[in-house]
Amino acid sequence: MIICIETATNLCSVALCNLAGILSVKESNDRRSHASMLTVYIGELLKETGVDPSDLEAVAVSKGPGSYTGLRIGVSVAKGIAFAASIPLIGIETTFSMFTGVKDSILKTEGPDQDIIFCPMLDARRMEVYYTLYNANGEKIKDISAEIITEDSFNFIPESKKIVFFGDGASKCKNVIKRQNVLFIDDFAMSASYMHIPAFQALIKKQYEDIAYFEPFYLKDFIITTQRKNILL
Repeated sequence: MIICIETATNLCSVALCNLAGILSVKESNDRRSHASMLTVYIGELLKETGVDPSDLEAVAVSKGPGSYTGLRIGVSVAKGIAFAASIPLIGIETTFSMFTGVKDSILKTEGPDQDIIFCPMLDARRMEVYYTLYNANGEKIKDISAEIITEDSFNFIPESKKIVFFGDGASKCKNVIKRQNVLFIDDFAMSASYMHIPAFQALIKKQYEDIAYFEPFYLKDFIITTQRKNILL
């Protein structure tokens, strides 16, 4: 039994999973709900399913990239659960969770033999996005980076290969990317349930994080801006 926590985006999502699948999910898309609702959702999931914290095999958390504040909240709660229950802590890259969330539906629609590249994108503010590229087997073919997307950004990929763009960063790139053979998923919604498969893969392989030293993968430094005074007042 693994409890999965997703707070890398505006979504606050918690899922309780066993090896067979998803037992229950609770989530809110209110960007202000991470701090107030995360522990509430966890408590409600455990109570409704009759699961005791001692029954948990691990806690999995989205480790980034993504929202600085959301990641800190999610990782802090996950570390607290892991320490209190003496269970392993598993960190899952946000973009890989996104990939597992769309892979099956896309391959079912496009066909398993299609040469498809998956491009999960997260809004990195201003004109930047966080993105990486996976093949249909979940193998990373481009490391995660924060980039300003232009119409030439994906020219290194032959147009014979279809690229599937999805995530909250993909919408602001839709009018920029001009290449052929692309698919934009406009209704993609993040969920902690997408962590089910990678979390159990990590559990089986014993790929754990160090509870004391684990930090979110921010990719970019957090920038604090100060409001300028209006000197005319």
